[in-house]
Amino acid sequence: MKAVIQTEFGDADVLMATEMDRPIVKEGEVLIRSAYTSVNYADIKKRKGAKDSGKFPMILGLDVAGTIEEVGTNSSFSVGDRVIAFPTGGSYAEFVSANEQLVFKIPESVSFKLAAALPTVSILSYMLIHEIGDVKKSDVIVVHSAAGGVGSMLVQLAKEAGVEKVIATVGNMIKAEYVKKLGADVVCTYDTFTETVLAQTDGRGADVIFDSVAGEVTGKSLDCLALYGTLVQFGNSSGKAGAFKTSDVHSSCRNVKGFSLGTTRKYKPERLKPAAEKVLELFSSEKVALPIARVFDLSDASLAHQLIESRNYEGKVLLKIGVE
Repeated sequence: MKAVIQTEFGDADVLMATEMDRPIVKEGEVLIRSAYTSVNYADIKKRKGAKDSGKFPMILGLDVAGTIEEVGTNSSFSVGDRVIAFPTGGSYAEFVSANEQLVFKIPESVSFKLAAALPTVSILSYMLIHEIGDVKKSDVIVVHSAAGGVGSMLVQLAKEAGVEKVIATVGNMIKAEYVKKLGADVVCTYDTFTETVLAQTDGRGADVIFDSVAGEVTGKSLDCLALYGTLVQFGNSSGKAGAFKTSDVHSSCRNVKGFSLGTTRKYKPERLKPAAEKVLELFSSEKVALPIARVFDLSDASLAHQLIESRNYEGKVLLKIGVE
């Protein structure tokens, strides 16, 4: 099968197109013929060795959209089912295996191209809005990195849920129009968001802030978080850890919640199915959409990584692997 692998940590040029054997399906797993996979920032970090893990040769990729090719005994799936999934050993490959608990059927109305953008970004975003952040219609919320894949979905899902005011941050105001089209009421940069949030709330602060950036953004977020507010921390794309003091939260009755989709896939995969079903329903009814920034061929995975690292894109970046 076709695959893109790496045999060492490094820059995007360590990614190599090659031929490999198909994965061997274990009991409780299915084999999927890949159509598309998405490129996530987590792929960049893993490629560089930032996660300090990896068995070479290593295949990157968190999610996939495709068709089931093989099932085990007593499987709830059938050969030919159209699905999205979180594969066991990476998704930059023509065939992938996946635990059945991490495989979800998709309706005919949702294309593989669109479906490939859903698993990591949309399921994560839905859980952040409705479970972790427990967002209410009356809340003022802040979405950091709003032009990225998760940010794009957080803005849309918040507005679909009826949130009255969504304040979005971007690295460059060139992306402001794109984020406003998604539903953001106010767009600002990381340099000005604290002042903007306080001005937009008459000094009260935001009720919920979604932070995937960390670093100094975390401290600035606490500077504009309301009493009883919630800071949801789910990433560190800045490459730096955020910091706060216990005195920042206990006397103000504010709280900080952490969430990792990877941890949830590993330890509580059963939590994902309800969110996946809700997300697929929203996309199928066209209540939300995920803009596709660009689609690369699998063999051009290194170019896709370079685009992600440049941050010069809006929406989701995909790799096309097989036929739709």
